[in-house]
Amino acid sequence: MRDAHRLVPAMDRRRWLAMLAAIGTAPLSGLSWAGASASRFVAAWEAEHGYRVGVLARTAQGLAVQSALDVPTRAHGLWVERGGTLLAAARRPGDWLVRWRPDGTAVTWCWIEPGRAFNGHVIASADGRHLYTTETDLETASGLIGVRDAASLEKIDEWSTHGMDPHELLTDTDGSLVVANGGIPTLPETGRVKVHLDRMDASLVRLDTADGRLRGQWRLPDPRLSLRHMAWGERGQLGIALQAEHDRTEDKAAAPLFATFDGQALRAHAAEHALVGYGGDIAFANGRYAVSCPRAHGVAMWRADGRWDGFTALAEACALTSAERGGIWAGGRERALRIATAAGAEGDAAPLASLRLDNHWAELG
Repeated sequence: MRDAHRLVPAMDRRRWLAMLAAIGTAPLSGLSWAGASASRFVAAWEAEHGYRVGVLARTAQGLAVQSALDVPTRAHGLWVERGGTLLAAARRPGDWLVRWRPDGTAVTWCWIEPGRAFNGHVIASADGRHLYTTETDLETASGLIGVRDAASLEKIDEWSTHGMDPHELLTDTDGSLVVANGGIPTLPETGRVKVHLDRMDASLVRLDTADGRLRGQWRLPDPRLSLRHMAWGERGQLGIALQAEHDRTEDKAAAPLFATFDGQALRAHAAEHALVGYGGDIAFANGRYAVSCPRAHGVAMWRADGRWDGFTALAEACALTSAERGGIWAGGRERALRIATAAGAEGDAAPLASLRLDNHWAELG
């Protein structure tokens, strides 16, 4: 969606960390709070001179940076840990994972081993002992789940995702992992450049967290729809944001960007608005799924049964999260919006202070 990923060579990591320590990561001051109901968000964004992860706080003037941590390349997936620390993974093909505190202080950096790349997402196991990261074997382009010790971030095992380009992953109530294999072929020497799209093989897989064993795999009828981001709905239903990779522009523009999984089958659902082939993020609240569509400049809504439920305009809408007070917070270019429970209705709005958010954020309360 944005500019190309810039990897930090391995030989420069110590130099970069030393420079970061010299600069410091102290939280910014001088913020005025909007009251007891003010919201905070953990987010990733592009700064004037690089990339950051941190906390945005809702003030009387809008959302402003409360604390920030400089990161070497663009961040993607974020995770709030039980103890209050935060995790961020580098966008694919990435080489770093970081744990930091909400005050902007880094706790642990983890650099991926040779021959592997992070694919942008990290989550914790149900018991909090392990972390799971989506990864790619750079030699074979096959997808992997990295199983990591939650305390040290060190890898202790890895499992096949039985596909290519694994993206977001979620834990299920039965103790399994659900993984979206995007299915887009890439090569180590070309990074994010897509190759051989005629060989795309996107799938949803369920893995046993005891040993990584494959417990099921499902595909959509259209092989050019890439499964990317996911959100749990009601009664075990899963919503999935899609990315269209068709050769013809008109086919891509008309492609569905939302699918559901009921435990038995994947189903794509049509929209009554031009969505331009790219779903950026997905969230669920009050019986509705929202998919951000940054190229269409808005947020598309569907009911849990797949019926179209409206479109809310928001320039470069991408980051989504369920709001504690109901509805869904959507972050766009220089503006955040809480989409209320009624279809397309706008709730609170807050300016963003010259920030360009990445795909994801989460409300901290």
